[in-house]
Amino acid sequence: MTMNDLTLKTIAPRRLPRSGKDVWRNDPFVARLRNFIDLDPSDLSSLRDVIETELTVKKRRDLVLDGYQFSKLGFIKQGFAARYKLLRNGKRQIINFLLPGDVVGMPGSFLDRAANSVIAVSDMRLQICPLDAFVALCCRQPKFALALSWLAAQETAIYAEHIINIGRRKPTERLAHLLLEIHSRLAAVDSAEVAAFDMPFTQEMMSDALGLSVPHLNRTLTRLRAEGMIAVHERRVEFIDPKSMALLAQFQPINPGRIPICGGN
Repeated sequence: MTMNDLTLKTIAPRRLPRSGKDVWRNDPFVARLRNFIDLDPSDLSSLRDVIETELTVKKRRDLVLDGYQFSKLGFIKQGFAARYKLLRNGKRQIINFLLPGDVVGMPGSFLDRAANSVIAVSDMRLQICPLDAFVALCCRQPKFALALSWLAAQETAIYAEHIINIGRRKPTERLAHLLLEIHSRLAAVDSAEVAAFDMPFTQEMMSDALGLSVPHLNRTLTRLRAEGMIAVHERRVEFIDPKSMALLAQFQPINPGRIPICGGN
């Protein structure tokens, strides 16, 4: 059984309308692309045509399993997920958090078998595109191939910062960097306020991303609050002193530059 078969049993598919309703209005994936490439109505129509279905995924469902084949791209419309690796001793390393506008299936769909797992950490809605259909779209309209390469470059830069977090930054610096990163990525798709956001991830998940125990993470969070850098109420995180936070974490938003204009699509 492939991962594609396994996943489809855990989610409810819904056919995407082919005309009439604008399925891309306020869509975070399109909002993310428009940060670095122009998309006209015909481009959006072409993208819509390769979407196989829209899926609703329940919290705690696996979307991708390490070691299984997965050959789809899932554009996150609503909800959050985590990309992770589970070790033989039962320990989990969260490699990255997936937010609205991100793509499930990168890099798993481009490998013979997925090298890590993805789990929904909230109820989700995704637009599903078979990989071969997206490749065919890229052949017809190369701007989508360029867009995918720009997204991959952004993810590579984010992963590099995560390596630095684990390897070199102190716990307060790691946590400050992660909070600023999540806020920056949410703001890029209009899902965060200027200096605040709703944290969708538990302390356990954040500790698995930062290489800290939950008690250590809690003490680190308390320290940032005591130093007047952040305020936390339930899931809401507010930056009281974002400049000091950025200085502490050596944080710079990782935003892709505009794709140069070239002839044709």
